[in-house]
Parts: sequence; structure tokens; C-alpha cells
Amino acid sequence: MKQQTGPAKVRPISGFPEWLPSERIVEQHFLDVIRETFELHGYASIRTRAVEPIERLTSLGEDTDKEIYAVSRLAGGSDDSREPKLGLHFDLTVPFARYVLENSGKLTFPFRRYQIQPVWRGERPQEGRYREFLQCDIDIVDVGELAPHYEAELPLVIADAFSKLPIGPFRIQVNNRKIPEGFYLGIGLTDVTSVLRIVDKLDKIGPANVSELLQAAGATPEQAQKCLALAEISAPDESFVERVNALGVEHETLTEGLAELAAVIRVGAEQAPGLMVADLKVARGLDYYTGTVYETQLIGHESYGSICSGGRYDALASDGRTTYPGVGISIGLSRLLAKIMPSLSASRSTPSCVLVSLADETDRPQGMTVAAALRRRGIPCEVAPVAAKFGKQIKFAERRGIPFVWFPASADQNNDSVKDIRSGDQTVADASSWAPPAADLRPRVVT
Repeated sequence: MKQQTGPAKVRPISGFPEWLPSERIVEQHFLDVIRETFELHGYASIRTRAVEPIERLTSLGEDTDKEIYAVSRLAGGSDDSREPKLGLHFDLTVPFARYVLENSGKLTFPFRRYQIQPVWRGERPQEGRYREFLQCDIDIVDVGELAPHYEAELPLVIADAFSKLPIGPFRIQVNNRKIPEGFYLGIGLTDVTSVLRIVDKLDKIGPANVSELLQAAGATPEQAQKCLALAEISAPDESFVERVNALGVEHETLTEGLAELAAVIRVGAEQAPGLMVADLKVARGLDYYTGTVYETQLIGHESYGSICSGGRYDALASDGRTTYPGVGISIGLSRLLAKIMPSLSASRSTPSCVLVSLADETDRPQGMTVAAALRRRGIPCEVAPVAAKFGKQIKFAERRGIPFVWFPASADQNNDSVKDIRSGDQTVADASSWAPPAADLRPRVVT
């Protein structure tokens, strides 16, 4: 006989954020603004499956296999052995590349896409880093060649979105992978990928440790010093070109990268003055970036790291005959909210603007009719859960943050009335015409 046990104890799992209702309202506001901004710039929404073959997820040349959550059926049988092993995607770019290949004949190029979905990474949870989190991506992909002007467009879209959100001052850092690549080759360092990964740790471990790691990887002290000198260059305008040239390193890839980055910074200075800066220490870790790369930091919280990043990739999607180059940028929404949520709140924890009160439980059909009339006109509302004393119903509305209480007509009151429980003002109202002030219709995000 199977022994019965009590209910399992609920244990929190770190790295999987869950917001309270008021926090979720803040998150939803951010999602709405980001989505609307992406669409204003002509990006079409897509959604991809949560899983990809593990073979595809691990094909990027990075040590990504340690991050991947594998997916299997608990009741899987022998038939499962013939199926590809699946894993949850750790970003939205890999599934997007597969999506482009599978649907290339149905898409119009250049294809402008946005995608807002959760992703999963099996890394150690810490401040701002989760095992499940929301990403908001935009990409532009073309066939064969991608015009370089798109590389200047993407950070401007992000600047537009962020300017509408209460996140405080921010800075978009831009580099071009050809600059460090050409520079390293020009000073005799041929393992460009290893050097990029080491220099990418500069903000975390400091120049002395980076120099030590570079020398351990085979660089001379002079070469390590040159790498650090390049990484120190930052400018809000095209003056970075002269500073790089002053280091006395020559290589055709370096020259090409300087010209491409100068074009991006020039557009940024014209369209969003002060928001974009050339920062030559930005490398980005993923190997598929081949040109412009982006990182975005909250000013005053630089040690927190990037909350929005991306770059150009010339050969991420290819079927062996046709190559689809693209450029993309991604907002780490969960990471951003983890930092700023303590300084934000919602004006109320429920969408409801009106609570329809009940004098007696027999009045519920009447209350539901009133609520339906308000909802038809776009006014969020709910009917009181119980027909308690009006004072208790008002206190219930106060606890929820609902600003208005509706009193349907009764035997001793011929007309409906509505009360603003914050001011105490109560007026005669008709559900077919009454409307709250615009500021009260929906919950607002306040700082």
C-alpha cells in the first residue's frame, strides 16, 4: 500500500524571476512601449519555438554547452532515441537564424523583425543575471549583402525606446570588431578571438589582470600594452580615428573598421546627440559578430554591465548556397528591470479603475450589467466580491488601489452614482456616458 504523504514544501528556485502584480504592471508598461517603438520603426513581430537541436545551439564556437538546458520526456521510450536532442534556446538570434533559413522563400528582404520572448541559460544566478529572462530583439537581415547604414539605425531605435521609459540616463557604446582584429594582427597577435575575449574582461578585472592574461596567452609586454592603449580610446565623435592612428599600427582590416565605425558615430551624433559613443574596449563575446557591436550602460551604474547589446553578423544564417547577413540588438529586459524596479512603482496593483459595489447579493446581476456597460467603453472594472457594508467595500477598493467605487441605483436612490474614494467626491453617473480622468483609466508607472 502506497504511503500517503503531506503536501510538498514549496521551495523557491533562484534565477527564475516572478513579479508581484504591481511589479508586473511596470514590466508590462516597458513591454508595451518597446513593442510600440519597434513597430513604429517598421519591425514585424515573430515568435519562434522554445527549443532547438542542441547541435545547433552548440555550433557557435563558444563554450555554450554549459549554459544550455536540455529537454527530454520523463516517459520517453525507444522512439525518442531517433529524435534530435533538444535544448532551450539561450538567446533569440540562433532560433531567428534558423527561422530565416526555413522561411526565406516567404519573407521579403531586407527583413525587419522584432521578437520578445523568454530565453534560458544555465549559469549561476547573481544580480541582474537569471536562468530565465525576457529579451527584446530587433534584427535586419538581407540576402547576400546588407547595407551598412542599418548598423547606425539599430541603436537609434533603442535610444527612441529608452527615451520613453523611466530608466534614467544611458549611453550606447559602439565599436567595430574589425578595429581590434586589424589592430591585433597589425601588432603580430594572430589568435584574435582569444585576445578579444581577454580584453572583453577589462571592466571586470582591470588592466593589470588583462595584461597578465594577454601575456599568459602569448603576447609580449609591449603587445599587451598596445592592446590596453587601444581599449582606452573612447569618444562621442569621430576623433577616435586620429587617436587610433596615433598608435602607429597599420592593417587594412583596421582601416576598414575605423571607416565603418566613424559612419555609425556620425549618424548617431546627428540623430541622437550625446547618446552614442565610440568605445574601443567593447568586444562582445559571441563569435558570430563580424562588424559593428553595441553595448548599453546606465550612467552611474556602469559596473552593472550592459543592459542592451548586439552587433553585425555577416554569415550567421547560411544554407550553403545563400548567405543572409544581418545586424541585431537586444534589450535584456529582465536584467534592466532588476536594476531599476526598486525605484519604480505602479499607481495601483490592479488594472481595475472602478469597483461596482453591491448593497445586497441579489443585486449582483445589476452590478454585472453596470460593469459590462463600463467595459464596453474601455473602462476596466470589477464587481465587489461580496455584498458587505459600503464602508468595507470602499476599504477593499483602497487596498487594491482602485480609485472609484460605483453605487448602482437602489430603492431610495433613483440614479447610479460614482465616488472618487481619494477625494470623497461623489456624483450622479450613467454607465453609458461616465468616464474617469485619463490619468486614472490605467495604472501608471511612477518613480
